[in-house]
Amino acid sequence: MSVTLNITKSKVAILELSRPEKHNAFNAEIIAELIKTIEYANELDVRALVLKTQGKHFSAGADLAWMKSMADNNYEENIADSMELAKLMHVLASSPHPTLCLVQGAAFGGALGLIACCDIAVATSDAKFCLSEVKLGLIPAVISPYVIKAIGDRQARRYFLTAEIFKAEKALELGLIHEIADDLSQSETHFIEVLLNNGPMAVKSAKSLIDEVAGKQVEASLIEHTAKRIAKIRVSEEGQEGLSAFLEKRAPNWQPATSE
Repeated sequence: MSVTLNITKSKVAILELSRPEKHNAFNAEIIAELIKTIEYANELDVRALVLKTQGKHFSAGADLAWMKSMADNNYEENIADSMELAKLMHVLASSPHPTLCLVQGAAFGGALGLIACCDIAVATSDAKFCLSEVKLGLIPAVISPYVIKAIGDRQARRYFLTAEIFKAEKALELGLIHEIADDLSQSETHFIEVLLNNGPMAVKSAKSLIDEVAGKQVEASLIEHTAKRIAKIRVSEEGQEGLSAFLEKRAPNWQPATSE
């Protein structure tokens, strides 16, 4: 299988795409595998979901042979294909778990959608990015809601239209990634340890809070909603344990005894 999912002892789901001979480009079969695997992972009792790929490059985007086959399809068939890619982006972006994306080498086209859909993204210093669709007479339509949310519409106006290749430093500046790392495995270990130190339900609740608050007007209904959210979690079992552990100067019961 090109897509694998492994669950660590610390309840972290590691999703890995292994198609290095094709630079981890995706076609209909890979997209279907990713959807199925992410949907399965979303239902698991895990603390985090890590997305990474094997080989020199994170992903070249769409597979050329798949793109050629889509060009031969009619409009309705192309809609069906595009809806599957849209579903992939949605199931990743809407995962209840904190998601971490690790990027090496080239990340082109639709690969930027996967990166933008994750909560945390780390790339190597030699990583290169490109919204390359217009070079092929296409547009980054399906990934656009996620990429624009990550980098903003002003920057999208440049990179959607120019299809320029940009480096990790620029991706960091744009907000597409959060950090540049010399060693992705060290970054993976670091972020997993950080996430495992935090309340598992609190992390998931904080993630959903962002979607509920981002872009909203600060008015009475939102103020009341946020007050109810904090009150609910304060009286929860996890909230009570966290407050007790803090006051008693001990580790809360969700923190692992040892890190992997």
